[in-house]
Amino acid sequence: MVDFNVEEVIEKNVEYLRNFFNSFSDRSVAVIGISGGKDSTVSAALLKKALGTERVLGVMMPNGLQADIEDSKQVCEFLGIKNITVNIEDIFNAAMKTYEKFPEVEITPQLRTNLAPRIRMTTLYAVAQGQKETAFVVNTCNRSEDYVGYSTKYGDAAGDISVLQDLLVSEVLMIGDHLMLPENLVHKAPSDGLCGKTDEDNLGFTYAQLDSYISWQDDGKNGQCPISDELAAKIDKKHVANLHKLKTIPSFAR
Repeated sequence: MVDFNVEEVIEKNVEYLRNFFNSFSDRSVAVIGISGGKDSTVSAALLKKALGTERVLGVMMPNGLQADIEDSKQVCEFLGIKNITVNIEDIFNAAMKTYEKFPEVEITPQLRTNLAPRIRMTTLYAVAQGQKETAFVVNTCNRSEDYVGYSTKYGDAAGDISVLQDLLVSEVLMIGDHLMLPENLVHKAPSDGLCGKTDEDNLGFTYAQLDSYISWQDDGKNGQCPISDELAAKIDKKHVANLHKLKTIPSFAR
């Protein structure tokens, strides 16, 4: 794996975040969804270092009951950031009832699974636009997830600024450990909280395998590929199929 200087990355990331927000106002606010997992925890911690507790607003967004909501609360309490809880259950159910009225709309598993992340992103922008000060929505997707498209387009893949976009899952974990964030949050099995499975169950491979493959490519494919040809082909297929999520809207170039 390419050398990773955790202290340098933290310093540069914090400086970048501070410069971005301060370029608009020294009172501008970061609005971030807090799921209680590694990505939102590490992102919120870096934002706190960059802006202080008063300029970071955590938003917890359960859809009805959330089994690990205490983890989300722990993030906010540990970091001392302001936070609110917006339960999206009523909005989600109203949307589903609306779509069910139309025979042209099939309620597919994909529709149901991706609806909640899109409602959450809508909620984050509503919260941001409801602030007295200028506010921006923070994207918490990491590079590993982005590489295989493990995100919802215009859902958790959206945002005004990304904290972890260039960081692999293994690197996010190193940052979390270096910042001495709660181990139960940083190292708990990642889950989308939507279908009852872990991220790695859904993907069909581990983040460690994915990160080793990406790092091998970053290193110019020196040495033997760290994963099987079958697994590499599976990752490559997901990568190509989901590249549209990382690009701007395609259009005819006049």
